[in-house]
Amino acid sequence: MASPKEPGKTGPKDVDNEGIVALFLRIGIEEKTAKTTVANTKVTNNLIAVIDEAGLSAGCDRVTGNHLYTTATKFPANALGHRKHFLEYIADGRIKSIPQVEAAFEYLATVGRDELNVAEFEEKAGVGVEVTPEQIKAAVAEVLAADKERLLVERYKANTGKIQKTVREKLPFADGKLVKVELDEQLLALLGPKTAEDEKKPEKKKVKPAKAPKEEKAAEANGPTTAPVEESDPFAMFPKPADNFQVHTEIRYSDGNIWRPANSKERLARHLKETGGKVLTRFPPEPNGYLHIGHAKAMFVDFGLAHDRDGGCYLRYDDTNPEAEKQEYIDHIQEIVGWLGWKPWKITYSSDYFQELYDLAVELIKRGHAYVDHQTADEIKDFRERRAESPWRNRPTEESLRLFDEMRRGLWEEGTATLRMKQDVKNDNFNMFDLIAYRIKYTPHPHAGDKWCIYPSYDYTHCIVDSLENITHSLCTLEFETRRASYYWLLEALGLYLPHVWEYARLSIANTVLSKRKLNKLVTDHWVDGWDDPRLMTLAGLRRRGASPEAINSFCRALGITRSDNIIQMELLEHHIRDDMNRRSARTMVVLKPVRVVITNLAEGHVEQLEALVRPDIKEDQGHGTYKVPFSRVIYIEDTDVRLKDSKDYYGLAPGKTVMLRYAYPITCTEIVTGPDNETIVEVRATYDPEKSTKPKGVIHWVSEPAPGVSPLKVEVRLIDRLFKSENPNELDDWLADLNPNSKTVISDALAVPHLADARIGDKFQFERLGYFCVDTDSKPGRTIFNRTVTLRDSYPKVGGKA
Repeated sequence: MASPKEPGKTGPKDVDNEGIVALFLRIGIEEKTAKTTVANTKVTNNLIAVIDEAGLSAGCDRVTGNHLYTTATKFPANALGHRKHFLEYIADGRIKSIPQVEAAFEYLATVGRDELNVAEFEEKAGVGVEVTPEQIKAAVAEVLAADKERLLVERYKANTGKIQKTVREKLPFADGKLVKVELDEQLLALLGPKTAEDEKKPEKKKVKPAKAPKEEKAAEANGPTTAPVEESDPFAMFPKPADNFQVHTEIRYSDGNIWRPANSKERLARHLKETGGKVLTRFPPEPNGYLHIGHAKAMFVDFGLAHDRDGGCYLRYDDTNPEAEKQEYIDHIQEIVGWLGWKPWKITYSSDYFQELYDLAVELIKRGHAYVDHQTADEIKDFRERRAESPWRNRPTEESLRLFDEMRRGLWEEGTATLRMKQDVKNDNFNMFDLIAYRIKYTPHPHAGDKWCIYPSYDYTHCIVDSLENITHSLCTLEFETRRASYYWLLEALGLYLPHVWEYARLSIANTVLSKRKLNKLVTDHWVDGWDDPRLMTLAGLRRRGASPEAINSFCRALGITRSDNIIQMELLEHHIRDDMNRRSARTMVVLKPVRVVITNLAEGHVEQLEALVRPDIKEDQGHGTYKVPFSRVIYIEDTDVRLKDSKDYYGLAPGKTVMLRYAYPITCTEIVTGPDNETIVEVRATYDPEKSTKPKGVIHWVSEPAPGVSPLKVEVRLIDRLFKSENPNELDDWLADLNPNSKTVISDALAVPHLADARIGDKFQFERLGYFCVDTDSKPGRTIFNRTVTLRDSYPKVGGKA
């Protein structure tokens, strides 16, 4: 595909970054967005070309500028020839709302390179359609009137999203914000102000579905039973096996023909007989690295659907590339699947089917749908870009059969021959450009050994194995949507059963990378401390950091299964981890940056054993109990809990000020000893109130010398933070330069209460007022290391704040 940047147009190489930012500011883009965009060469080139094509280099209003940015980032790739025409409508205001832009994109994606029907385009894009406030008001009133009885019962707990959707169906080009404002006003007029009952949040009902003994056994075999399932059904959109094979998709050929893949009645009947109507899914990871949080979502979708329908989910290793695969990764995948609570129906390998795949490749050649090719990788790329046929595409079938057999027997060198599918090189979909089915690799396979020197490609293998395993629902992420045509083309060419394919949005997390290639670079180049580094979003890293499988599955359930791509903020994942750790973690006290405090009115050698609560957040004792905390003349507090000067919003120690020691006594600061700079606090001297006659507002945590002259327990604490500074480092050309230098802060001399000496690897705690922590795998006898899993909620008191 040609670059969207035309020759002679202004680009990042022609003007400096300041000039580009200034150009972007002129079209109304916010300064922060403009500067972020400049870091991404591809988006920058596209946006500059779009501004030029629209003739708006001198500037425009903010709304138009946002439409230009959307065009630069989301315009359908197969319709680039129509972009300049589309931008004329943006520039002169004939297309001016977000719904119009989205409708235009949707239509243009269907016409591709075909000649544009202007009248049809304008109709589909709503050109000239003006939705007035009166029309919006009337449409909202009509929808509310039709649903009035339910609204009067459910009041503000009703799902207004469905109401907005109905209004948008009536007025597809209405401004969504105006619809929302009008809906809120009319709801207020209908229901009146919210009452206390309206504000009350409904309790989530959690139930375990009642199952017969046989069904319970099937469910146990396929999914985790560690937590009850909420009533909401994230899998409601998936059809039953007997109903979902009528029309899968629409495939357009370059000759104008349109094919809608569907199983014949006989083929579907045969499939249902073999499966007994059971739902069968598969989780098909490539064993070329460690699994990450995106795989957790895929497992939730694949195993979750099977579990929900009392079906089965294969764990299938997609092991078609022996050069990148290791037994280490295979073992890790099975371990992590089990750790998350999923139980595979069967464990298989794509390599288990190498013989069947080879036999089907021979059959594909015999049917005239494949040929042996001798083009190099660069030649294939060049011919594809020109949509040109390979010179060997039409060689005789018998010749391709003989050459393919020679490839199998090792008579050809690597790179000298491939087997390619004979698809449709003139198609608008590049995944129909005669994809490679087999290539030569003289590399032993970690599972199949050295039996084969030719290996099938993903595009050839994946769909065939889905069919051979009778997968009912082949679920994958949206980047595979363009492969759907080749998926069905190959199965139909071989006369095989067609699974139901459905794509969902992949998981993108802010401030991190999930690409296997990038993760592998971070690990192999030692930017991080291995695949299980707690800063990574690998599942091994999250486990080491302290996240539980229940928290990760809860996060995946909350995401739902949609086709809307967006970047999920780290805070949402941390919310689920924090919520889980809050229920599980014992409370304890650790001081990260200690300052020595001498309690002058406590006798030398006096040590009192106080009791601290394991779960002070639970009012009634439910068996959580207490732990011992020594209280002596010398204690240690956080450096942020003492200041030289007091202020009204400060609740820590300052000269003459009193605070409460958690589980102990009030102390009053009588003197602060500073260093030579008169600013660094070296020691605090205080008196304590044994009668607790004062009740100060501030409460601080502390640790004490367990015996006179004996230092408190020393521990190492690693504060884990975002791995990257930018929200989306994937957009950056030099993404490694965006690594956060403060992603791991090591505090080697933190002080802890004595009972933490018994903490074991994996144990989890809430360090009061500091956050949630987990004992790291680097811990050794006499040296306990903690990772900060997540901080406390923002509503919790900060260090030095009010308790």
